[in-house]
Amino acid sequence: MASKMAMLTLAMAAPAVQANEADPIGKVIQMLSDLQAKIVAEGKAAQKVYDEFSEFCEDRSRNLGFEIKTGKQSVSEATASIEKETATAASLTAKIEEISASISVNEADLKAATEIRNKENAAFVAEEKELIDVIDTIERAIGILEKEMSKHGASMMQLQSANSVAQALSIMVEASSLNSADASQLSAFLQNSQESDEESLGAPAAAVYKGSSGGIIQTMQDLLEKAQAQLDEARKTESKALQAYQMLASSLKDEIKYSTKDLSASKHALSSSNEHKATSQGDLSVATTDLSEDEKTLSTLHHDCMTGAEDFEAETKSRGEELKALATAKQIIQEATAGAADQSYSFLQQQMSSGADLANFEAVRYVRDLAHKTKDASLAQLASRMAVAMRQGGSAGDPFGKVKDLIRNMIEKLNNDAQADATEKAYCDKEMAETEQKQTEKEAAIDKLNSQIDSMSATSAKRKEEVATLQKELAEIAKAQAKMDKIRAEEKSAYDTNSAEMEKGIKGVRAALKVLNDYYAKTDKAHSSADGAGSGIIGLLEVCESDFTKGLAEMNSAEQTAVSEYEAASKENAIDKATKDQSVKYKTKEFKGLDKDTADANADKASVQTELDAINEYFKGIKARCVAKAESYSDRVARREAEIAGLKEALQILEGEAALLQRTSKRALRGVRVHA
Repeated sequence: MASKMAMLTLAMAAPAVQANEADPIGKVIQMLSDLQAKIVAEGKAAQKVYDEFSEFCEDRSRNLGFEIKTGKQSVSEATASIEKETATAASLTAKIEEISASISVNEADLKAATEIRNKENAAFVAEEKELIDVIDTIERAIGILEKEMSKHGASMMQLQSANSVAQALSIMVEASSLNSADASQLSAFLQNSQESDEESLGAPAAAVYKGSSGGIIQTMQDLLEKAQAQLDEARKTESKALQAYQMLASSLKDEIKYSTKDLSASKHALSSSNEHKATSQGDLSVATTDLSEDEKTLSTLHHDCMTGAEDFEAETKSRGEELKALATAKQIIQEATAGAADQSYSFLQQQMSSGADLANFEAVRYVRDLAHKTKDASLAQLASRMAVAMRQGGSAGDPFGKVKDLIRNMIEKLNNDAQADATEKAYCDKEMAETEQKQTEKEAAIDKLNSQIDSMSATSAKRKEEVATLQKELAEIAKAQAKMDKIRAEEKSAYDTNSAEMEKGIKGVRAALKVLNDYYAKTDKAHSSADGAGSGIIGLLEVCESDFTKGLAEMNSAEQTAVSEYEAASKENAIDKATKDQSVKYKTKEFKGLDKDTADANADKASVQTELDAINEYFKGIKARCVAKAESYSDRVARREAEIAGLKEALQILEGEAALLQRTSKRALRGVRVHA
């Protein structure tokens, strides 16, 4: 600017040297132009701040959207975990109650069996002691009888005259050979033996005998054998009862042991499930709190960003209104004060001619160069119009008037374009931001729904697969139980048949042994009997009896073991079935709920997709209006500012030259009046 003014000053020579002060109107116009430039610069700075603010809003909103999506998924996962652990805890609690009840029953059975065993053992001990005492008494009585019989005295005669054991015992008591307590014990045993024989054979026992010494002794020996046989039988019965008790107690203790172990494992699993549930509840609380805070922050951010956009739009509009007011004031001043300026600051046409032409030429050249630099057709057109106005000559009062008016009009047009462009930019920024925000929200919603649908579909498929597996396992349990029931029924039927046969065989052998023993024990047989062969047969029968008895005991033991194993397996199957039935019920309810939620989510997704399609279509139109341009807004602002600055500089060239000419003209006029 200084070099151009220097060139003009040199061209105009001495009269223009003193014209270096601007007129007041020009000063006002310059101040208005400077204020316009300042406002435009403030608008540019405000636009930069708003662009950064919009970018922050977009980034923060996107990040919060991702955080909310993650938070909702965490809430969903924690809720599902709590429901799963609740169902697991319910199933384990039911199992613990069932196992505890089973242990209580088994412990009660063991206690009852132990009490019965103790009573049986006490009864056996008493019976054994009594039989041992009876055997001892009988043996002493036989010894006494044999001793007395050998004396052939009065006692022997009395004993021979006795016609029953009771009489013989009474005689022995009177003779002080036997005390009354032993006699009473033998009488009681004899009476019990008679009652037992009558019940078993229906025939009288040896209550009477032939009056001979051998008869009473034989009868006492028979009593001795019966007592010994009864003692052996009692001991065998005690041994069998003890064995049966031991087997039953072992089975019950094993069942209690394994049930206790299973109970401990179930309690441990229940404790672990409760811990997992508590952990999931803590995670749910944290996730819910974080999600609530993120949603609240997003809502606040959206409000703040919208408020910022509205404030920027209002500032931009206000700034445009101020520019318009300044341009209007400048135009009014320029148009309204032109005549007054001509009257107040007229100068000689002769002195003005050369300087005005040079200033016009310089201004035209400067605008033409600016048009070439900015490639703006409107500036090129302005340069042409300025050249035409220069050739036609200026107005009588102001040789630069028409050219300056052309420049001012172009500046005003550029300012108006800048204001309109800024308003359009604010509108585009607002609409683009809001539409992009809506687009992001809908896309995030669809992503969330897709995630939920995928998660629910996968979980539902998994639960269906688990239900199918559980149902298959339940079918296998039912099949195995049915097979066990069939085998147990067959074993029970075989046991009933075989044990009955064994008991029948034992009774038969014992009856045969009694008959043979009774016969071969007689001493008054009328023929020579086969005692040796009979003894062999009796021995074989006793072996058979022992074998049959042992076989029956083993059969009973095997049956008890089979029953115990069957009941234990059946109980385990029942527990397993109850647990799996509960799992099937829960998982079926879960996947049905998931399927319903998936269908609802698909419907929501379709609705959101429709809204997103509408937003995308609107966004496409906004982009076509606001984005699809050959020149960006910032480029247009920079180009327009350069053009306005260039035009102002051209205007200053003209106004500066006019001021120089006006000052020269005034001094010349005052000099003429002095010399007149």
